[in-house]
Amino acid sequence: QVQLVESGGGLVNAGGSLRLSCAASAASGRIFSTMGWYRQAPGRQRELVAGISSGGVTNYADSVKGRFTISRDNAKNTMYLQMSSLEPEDTAVYYCNAAVLIPPSVIRTIYWGRGTQVTVSS
Repeated sequence: QVQLVESGGGLVNAGGSLRLSCAASAASGRIFSTMGWYRQAPGRQRELVAGISSGGVTNYADSVKGRFTISRDNAKNTMYLQMSSLEPEDTAVYYCNAAVLIPPSVIRTIYWGRGTQVTVSS
């Protein structure tokens, strides 16, 4: 009923840029609330990279502040992550995450995409 599909990952040299996209789709009546990007590097726990509310309020991990920008187009149900000044430490699988509401309930259900690989070479 809810699908999140990431795209835009790839191999890039250190200092380069990539733009990730997350296309969200859901059955009628569902509302995408807070959305976010997470990443998981080999041998490490999944961590929040950036989040964005339905109203556009954003938050970032300290490690990406000033380098990454999260945005969303509510009309297209699409979220983006513009990544600049990439570092080898940014290498990970990046996952799209969304909290979905079905009014009138206030309970949010969390969904995940399958991830897209980002590799930054030194």
